[in-house]
Amino acid sequence: MKEKQGISLPQLTNDIVKSARKTRLDAFAVALEGWRRGLKLKWYTKDSEHFNDMIIFGVNPPGRLFSLSSDKRTHYFFRTRGDKVTNEAVEIGSEKDDTKEWLDKAGVPVPQGKGFEEEATDEEIIQYAKGIGFPLVLKPTNASLGNGVVTNIQNEQAFIKAIDYVRYELEYREVVVEQYVEGKEYRVYVIDGKAIGAYNRVPANIIGDGTHNIEELIELKNNERKKNARLNSCLIKMDMEIFEFIQSSGYTLKSIPKKGEQIFLRQKTNISSGGDPIDVTDQMPEHYKEVAVNALKAVPGLYHGGVDLIVNGNKAVVIELNPTAQIGGILYPLKGKSRNIPGAIIDYYFPETKGMDTSDSQIYFDLIDVLEPLENRSAIEVEVTSAPMGKLHAKRFVVTGTVQRHSYHRWLKMQAMDRNLHGYVKNMVFDEIEIVVAGTNKSDITEFKKMIDQYTQSSKVKNIEEEDFHEPVMVGFEIAEVYNTSSLKSTQFALRKMEKDLKHMTKQKNRIEKDNQQILDSTSWRFTEAFRKIGSAIKKSK
Repeated sequence: MKEKQGISLPQLTNDIVKSARKTRLDAFAVALEGWRRGLKLKWYTKDSEHFNDMIIFGVNPPGRLFSLSSDKRTHYFFRTRGDKVTNEAVEIGSEKDDTKEWLDKAGVPVPQGKGFEEEATDEEIIQYAKGIGFPLVLKPTNASLGNGVVTNIQNEQAFIKAIDYVRYELEYREVVVEQYVEGKEYRVYVIDGKAIGAYNRVPANIIGDGTHNIEELIELKNNERKKNARLNSCLIKMDMEIFEFIQSSGYTLKSIPKKGEQIFLRQKTNISSGGDPIDVTDQMPEHYKEVAVNALKAVPGLYHGGVDLIVNGNKAVVIELNPTAQIGGILYPLKGKSRNIPGAIIDYYFPETKGMDTSDSQIYFDLIDVLEPLENRSAIEVEVTSAPMGKLHAKRFVVTGTVQRHSYHRWLKMQAMDRNLHGYVKNMVFDEIEIVVAGTNKSDITEFKKMIDQYTQSSKVKNIEEEDFHEPVMVGFEIAEVYNTSSLKSTQFALRKMEKDLKHMTKQKNRIEKDNQQILDSTSWRFTEAFRKIGSAIKKSK
């Protein structure tokens, strides 16, 4: 089974974001956009005084807190949420019962329901549930990522079981009970009164091919998800919920669905639990987007964030607001087009940079390298080297000769940095090295090439091959083949280069095997088989 992958933004390829996972991806995408526009970028630990007055959730290791500065202003961000969003708005959005009250008061459609404090008894909650009628949803007041959400509860017995699970097993004592609204679920990202992107959140599922069983189809689906920069950290994990859901639908893991048959594996739609993000920005009717826009307007100080909708027929209701919304599903949809949420966020906070197009930018910074001082607690803030501004030109040189000495590579690095060039040098096989240099001035690259064979100390260049280079380039210049195993940054860089080389060699190997197979399957090969046998026999007889 093979899913058609969505179209991602060219400035956010998998290689560029591979060091940023889950909520770190959200922060990195926004920070990278601002940095590429020439804004000063700093990363922080949660100990920084700059975030004393900003609500931040969870442990949040380095890579979630940052600031961007222009000549006119500085703004601080927690993941995708900037400091223009008020703490009051965050508190309302994080408490689902408060959210419901604010939306209902503003006339925004919401499912009928009520929040219950920690002190509420199970009997109170059950009586309320029976009063509004089944089916129902039970969810924690302030959990995230779909944790503890139980939907489509059909009767009192199932509701009591849900209470036991949410309030006692998961220990979410504060809960919300609301009517279950059947329909498709959507996440809409709104900024400053405009719906910028929307995607359908489809529960974890597989599509039958008439050959593989459900367990095998899950593995095949996960192989496709691994190719997606967001979904590769949100694979479909086999658990009791999936096992019971499949059984309730009349299947087992060994069942073989018909070709084209869709089998759902869960009821909840969260991407983190294996759900599929399907872009619908262009297809979603405007009145649905208007409901999302009005939902954010209903909460004072909530100028941008995610809105979760359930749509049934011509009716849309809001089930949740997310002031610190994840944007990976919009940036890396399983199907459809990526939407530039990071660009819209930077436009809002730094309108003086509006109109700067980073869509062809291939320059980026090594997130692991930048965050290392924060990770090892040697600093509470770090500033990223400024991005080169303007169109980036890049060349790749393969240099042959006595060229693998480290002293020569250090000299090449000095030549590159003296000319404000970025890239790397690394050893290849035998007597070759690869050099990649990139910069905004073509003449600097030309001058660098002239210097390649000018180092006379124990090195001798025999040949230089040159070609254009079109892949992402990290800011700075790295000597890639020498690394210190005690340095996280150095080891990570070496591993990434090894992975890239392995991928390239695997492609070559697969292409050769395919070519060989085509020869073996060809009519001419079969026709000449008898002659080859005769030739082989003659050779053996000699």
